[in-house]
Amino acid sequence: MSADADLLTTPLNDLHRELGARMVPFAGYAMPVQYPAGILEEHKHARTQAGLFDVSHMGQVRITAKGGAPLDDAAAALERLVPADMRNLKPGRQRYTQFTNAGGGILDDLMVNCMGDHLYMVVNAGTKGDDIALLQAGIGDTCEIEVLESRALVALQGPKAVAVLARLIPEVAQLSFMQAATWTLDGERLLISRSGYTGEDGCEISVPGHAAEAFVRRLLGEDEVAPVGLGARDSLRLEAGLCLYGHDIDTTTTPVEAGLTWSIQKRRREEGGFPGADIIQRQITEGPPRRRVGLKPEGGAPVREGAAIREPGGEAIGVVTSGGFGATVGGPVAMGYVRNDLAAPGTALELDLRGKGVAAEVVAMPFVPPGFHRK
Repeated sequence: MSADADLLTTPLNDLHRELGARMVPFAGYAMPVQYPAGILEEHKHARTQAGLFDVSHMGQVRITAKGGAPLDDAAAALERLVPADMRNLKPGRQRYTQFTNAGGGILDDLMVNCMGDHLYMVVNAGTKGDDIALLQAGIGDTCEIEVLESRALVALQGPKAVAVLARLIPEVAQLSFMQAATWTLDGERLLISRSGYTGEDGCEISVPGHAAEAFVRRLLGEDEVAPVGLGARDSLRLEAGLCLYGHDIDTTTTPVEAGLTWSIQKRRREEGGFPGADIIQRQITEGPPRRRVGLKPEGGAPVREGAAIREPGGEAIGVVTSGGFGATVGGPVAMGYVRNDLAAPGTALELDLRGKGVAAEVVAMPFVPPGFHRK
């Protein structure tokens, strides 16, 4: 029996194969890493037109307060697990946050949407089992935790993405960045947020699994839309300076070290009340011992994850957490953690490239200007 037989599949599995995707194991699923056009062309297409991504492997969760209690009770309960301000998240708004542990480390990063009568959450595929268990143990006494296993999730990303989606649902164009709403299309309920993981404008669309293939075929029928796999998804998010869980953030990194302090609103910074609050609050006040930084190596060869970061001619001071070729930048880009005193843009460093040192410079992120739509 093939090892692929042990992998889970998304509702779009047959379509991926029809489109000629190269499928790989990812977080327990068979997922498309690229299509015949190739990673470089898929990357460029998402930056200039509209790229369509299958992200159905991620976890979708609905949270409500038990016994008909107000949604504010569920939001207050969730604040016991995350550092973001959930109680002041207004209906139709989305917020990025993290599950943290007692040491201030990150168990996962996630999106939370307030949908008026419930919270809708998207968590990472590789950690969703642990995340669901954390929710059940942490707030299951007062909240209903419903895993939406029958729904698919797709992302349409790029400067033409919203215009394409608005041909099917005109009101989508009225959303701004980090807003969400539901609409009915062909009798199916869609939850759409204006957000994504590429640094471009676009939307993430939750759709019933049985309707996902027909919906995606409609989108792919538009001239501006092309399918994009995991390979280009990774290079796009790297250029956008976005963290990948298990690589740039994990249980050993705090939100402050990772440059995610912006995701902790003022009330939570002051009040705490979430796991690791004492450590995170102290780092906000005093500064962290290290910081995630952008790195621009000299030359044209990409420096990959795990490469040592050194002071020029000195000892290793950190490792590259993500690295590759930035197709939009036109050269290699990377991220990693360095001591706080070495984190300023312009700092000269050295990266290990196949046993040889290559000069690099700390640079501001993102590497490409963001294309988010803000009113």
